[in-house]
Amino acid sequence: MEIKLYTDNIESYLKSDNVINYDNTKVSDLANTLYESSESETDYIRKAYEYVRDNISHSVDVSVDEVTCRASEVLEAGHGLCFAKSHLLAALLRAKSIPTGFCYQKLNIGDETASVLVYHGLNGVYIKEYNKWIRLDARGNKPGINAQFFIESEQLAYPIRPEKGEEDGFIIYPDPDLGIVKALKENTSRTKLLEKLPMKLEYRQTIF
Repeated sequence: MEIKLYTDNIESYLKSDNVINYDNTKVSDLANTLYESSESETDYIRKAYEYVRDNISHSVDVSVDEVTCRASEVLEAGHGLCFAKSHLLAALLRAKSIPTGFCYQKLNIGDETASVLVYHGLNGVYIKEYNKWIRLDARGNKPGINAQFFIESEQLAYPIRPEKGEEDGFIIYPDPDLGIVKALKENTSRTKLLEKLPMKLEYRQTIF
């Protein structure tokens, strides 16, 4: 299945708002620093992606119960769940006028006795040099997870296993899902958040 845009309005993939707040000084300063050290726009996208992937911890991996949401919060705290990390990456890229959106997958984190499906968030990014959209997963690598920046192929954090009820999401949305953002903002504890994450996206045109 091919990647699809939720809307043809490219400006919607460039905007700053309360969550993707690239007008924040620390976010814009980081964008400038990474941009100035880049050889091209594509190189900047790679640098920004690898920065979020490698320098911003996944909250679960470092056993942090605090929940972050806004791009600036994620950067300041130095950690976030997959959704939050995708917010920061979008902010860094949009700060340099690079169209960036959000994709979602359904993953099964259950065991042999129970099936537990949860959403996983990643990004869709426009690569001007190649005139194509690609998906990037800045979740953060660890043993068993090896997401990479590739143009022609795709290497995300998790392989999708349809036999376990998992679903891939190929639609690139211009905004983070409202239900997920609401859950991130209203639950200060990661433990409580996992019980409150929505099981259906609020976008109308969705394959989930």
